[in-house]
Amino acid sequence: MTNEAWGKLREELIKRVGRNNYTTWIEPIRLAELRGPLARFEVPTSFFGDWVSRNFSDHILRQLNASGSEVARLEFFVPTAAPAQAPRVSQAAKIPAKTARPKLAQRRVASEEELPGAALDARFTFDSFVVGKPNELAHAAARRVAEGGPVTFNPLFLYGGVGLGKTHLMHAIAHELQARQPDLRVLYLSAEQFMYRFVQALRDKQIMDFKEIFRSVDVLMVDDVQFIAGKDSTQEEFFHTFNALVDQNKQIVISADRAPGEIKDLEDRIKSRLQCGLVVDLHPTDYELRLGILQQKVEIYRQQYPGLQIAPGVLDFLSHRITTNVRVLEGALTRLFAFASLVGREITLELAQDCLADILRASDRKLTIEEIQRKVAEHYNIRLSDMIGPKRLRNIARPRQVAMYLAKQLTPRSLPEIGRRFGGRDHTTIMHGVRKIEELIATDSQLSDDLNLLKRLLQG
Repeated sequence: MTNEAWGKLREELIKRVGRNNYTTWIEPIRLAELRGPLARFEVPTSFFGDWVSRNFSDHILRQLNASGSEVARLEFFVPTAAPAQAPRVSQAAKIPAKTARPKLAQRRVASEEELPGAALDARFTFDSFVVGKPNELAHAAARRVAEGGPVTFNPLFLYGGVGLGKTHLMHAIAHELQARQPDLRVLYLSAEQFMYRFVQALRDKQIMDFKEIFRSVDVLMVDDVQFIAGKDSTQEEFFHTFNALVDQNKQIVISADRAPGEIKDLEDRIKSRLQCGLVVDLHPTDYELRLGILQQKVEIYRQQYPGLQIAPGVLDFLSHRITTNVRVLEGALTRLFAFASLVGREITLELAQDCLADILRASDRKLTIEEIQRKVAEHYNIRLSDMIGPKRLRNIARPRQVAMYLAKQLTPRSLPEIGRRFGGRDHTTIMHGVRKIEELIATDSQLSDDLNLLKRLLQG
């Protein structure tokens, strides 16, 4: 078969595999030799050849035989070239050159800047992670993945509000894996970095190098995956990368600010893939967990500020007053120790109130009924006017009751005040709506999840 005949045959393959797959995987290969039952194809890299062999060899064989050739076997090879210098590898990417697979020896030499990993924070380890009831399941699952052996859940999906420990756990997993198995290729980055590297590869016409790097790691960790929602091309590439790694039994760890099903504009097929593993919610911190976090930080700060005293009751005060965000809580303590050190004073309750006045005011922000109505209407995709209007359709009445329940739970307003905000309804109507939601929570897991998500969004 001539290359011209192969060219015509490739046109038929477009109909079989689709334009995108054809452009990405079939177009770059070249028929090098057709000898009896064997057809040999030249490919850019070994990874490329392996992928085509696994996913498109049946289509190619079928078309070759339909054209009159009697081919029983395909072979893909990389043209012989001088051995490539081992690529430089950034510490962040954690892909040691000494463990490069022989089949990737012909890959284009990548510079340190081209490797896509993000730096790991040395502070974020399992030893520095304070475990409490709101995060114990997430911690246990992360520990299990960090052991490095086969797991029964892939991917591990961690989600929760800002400052609840998702990124800390992901860094801890990466640190632990590298300590246990130094040769393991662990790649951690944010979804935004994934998108940037993908766009850069498209622009520089280096998409095959991008695919090769991302699909040859042992563990892929993507933080804040909600940022790729609505980015069609990036979602497409993420989907194929995800499938390629799962097919190779490689571990994937993902984080987001909400559950997969709650991420707006994320493709359904990606939501489905993300939900097929273990999905773990990091709940908002409780008082005991916040106090534990502060006590641990105090031990660290006492080494930095020897002799600095902290009066009883200060940590208890901060744990009660700063409730929504661990980062804000830790930042408040950092400021407090720095200020006390500069002025040479003991950290007392009075000093804390003066030094942290702005943070405490922000933490005391009052949630309004209007904010609750707006967020619930947005969540259930109904109009705000219907929320407070007279319509009694189920798809409007239930969200309205949810908003009533949250208004009672999250604001100090009385039932008559809440009723006035819901179109002048009687306080008994509000009471009925609140009781209805309380009854349903015990049996309706979806409603319970909705309420937890809404509380995080409103209190975050």
